[in-house]
Amino acid sequence: MAYDAVDYETLTLERRGQIAVLTLNRPDRLNAISQGLRREVEQAVEAVRGDDEARALVLTGAGRGFCAGADLLGTGPVATGRPEEPTSQAGRTDEMGWVGRWAMMWRGFDKPIVGAINGVAAGAGMSTAMACDVRLGSPAARFKSVFIERSLSPDSGLSYFLPRVVGYAAAADIIFTSRTVDAEEALRIGLLNRIVPAESLLDEAVAYAEQMAQWPPLALRMSKRVLQHNVDAEIEDALRYETVGLGYARKAPNDVKESRAAFLEKRKGVYTGT
Repeated sequence: MAYDAVDYETLTLERRGQIAVLTLNRPDRLNAISQGLRREVEQAVEAVRGDDEARALVLTGAGRGFCAGADLLGTGPVATGRPEEPTSQAGRTDEMGWVGRWAMMWRGFDKPIVGAINGVAAGAGMSTAMACDVRLGSPAARFKSVFIERSLSPDSGLSYFLPRVVGYAAAADIIFTSRTVDAEEALRIGLLNRIVPAESLLDEAVAYAEQMAQWPPLALRMSKRVLQHNVDAEIEDALRYETVGLGYARKAPNDVKESRAAFLEKRKGVYTGT
């Protein structure tokens, strides 16, 4: 898929081999979420979802910030932190608004997402970082929930994603105090999987994603779905869903044969998703 055929104003989207790289590109605003950025991210994520050659997504920010959350100094509903006022009846009865749809977009993306956290991730930006499956960070990475400072409770999925990453008590500490978590603490409590030098952050994130992309793509997608589902499932439901996942993962007979051949011949497999 020719990503460069799309003229984005607030982000860049490229493919490095089997890895799609989405870079939020409003560095003068620390990549804060404007209405334009939100809409373009939705378009870009849908493009990567439909690209069978892209096996994983790396998400990062341009400049010195990952994402500073909603653009409070801009104009319009994103700046106020409120959902836009829709014109349709169905839209007016949508309780979640843009922040809910933003979280559901990341949650529903069924390829691995590697966050390359290059700087501050605050508010909805922290929610976005937490929606990534794994996160690499530079020493400049830092996290701040910020909602309570705006007289708000968490939105954009933070109350869902954060306790699943660090546990309830650590999430409560971060949200209730709105304190800043630096990279070293983030690594210690699980907000980051590893810290890498700033100058090599993106390259290492892509290399990390390539470790995932080397495996059969249907098995990779179903591994993510099963893991997401079973975080909260009872054991019997989890086992049933694993069985469902196995069925979908094996709907690529050529990859099933290739995985066995690669094992027997002690070589790296070459998988096509077929």
